[in-house]
Amino acid sequence: MDTIRPVRKAIIPVAGNGTRFLPATKAMPKEMLTIVDRPVVQYALDEARQAGIEHIVFVTGRNKQAIQDHFDDAPELISSLSRSGKDAQVSELEAMLPAAGTVSFTRQQAPLGLGHAVWCARDLIGDEPFALLLPDMICHGPRGCMAGLMDLYGSTGGNVVGVEQCAPEEASKYGIVGKGHTVPHGFAVTEMVEKPKQGEAPSNFFLNGRYILQPEIFGFLARQQRGAGNEIQLTDSMLKLSQTQPFHAHPYAGRTFDCGSKQGFIEANVAFALARPDIGGMVFESVRDMVLSHQGRIHAA
Repeated sequence: MDTIRPVRKAIIPVAGNGTRFLPATKAMPKEMLTIVDRPVVQYALDEARQAGIEHIVFVTGRNKQAIQDHFDDAPELISSLSRSGKDAQVSELEAMLPAAGTVSFTRQQAPLGLGHAVWCARDLIGDEPFALLLPDMICHGPRGCMAGLMDLYGSTGGNVVGVEQCAPEEASKYGIVGKGHTVPHGFAVTEMVEKPKQGEAPSNFFLNGRYILQPEIFGFLARQQRGAGNEIQLTDSMLKLSQTQPFHAHPYAGRTFDCGSKQGFIEANVAFALARPDIGGMVFESVRDMVLSHQGRIHAA
């Protein structure tokens, strides 16, 4: 087997407009909306760091300065908190701050799709494999999904995708992979289909927004024509890459919430709040009371 090159860098694309969350995103990046008390984008960076990623490349767009500021030092705030004796908050802010030189930002000037966003990071990634985390997709479980992809990549090399299972009748909503032979931490991918027709999906394993890709993908993206939605689709280039390189899938044992949708965003807030030892009990009681009250109104109607 060829030498497996380490995955040191990750791309986190944050150039989207967030129109589904207007008016909240009129003046604030959608990635800065909070799940409990942390912005959406923080979860993606934390997951990457926990998986051993050394350098994060953010692909940004207009009006995204708040993201860059979030991952920068804030000496005035730290000083104010220290004077107030809020040492726990100081420690938390310092712990989440990336080390100097481990974060880069590049611009996607036009909204041409995920494939184009990945291509915009080509010079910062260079000729080496990289991770890709879609920040709208937030993983909830005892371990981040990217760590599992790294485990699988360590034994197979090539390209790795994160997957989860959906109800078979919902497979037409997702990018679906075909399931091949089993390997430690996952299975071989036999095919990839974007939103297959009802009843024609090769499995019910859907792509959950976590990838490890080889740098040859950039060559395909450079030549990629616009596809669905008049955008340069990453899946189209992945399909071409799969003709010459192996793909494997890691089934995530937790759950991924699509925080690009209002339902997924609310579900993520509830799930992460319930898991918090400081507020989980109170949130459980509040949610239970609201559900019971709502059910009572439905039955009374």
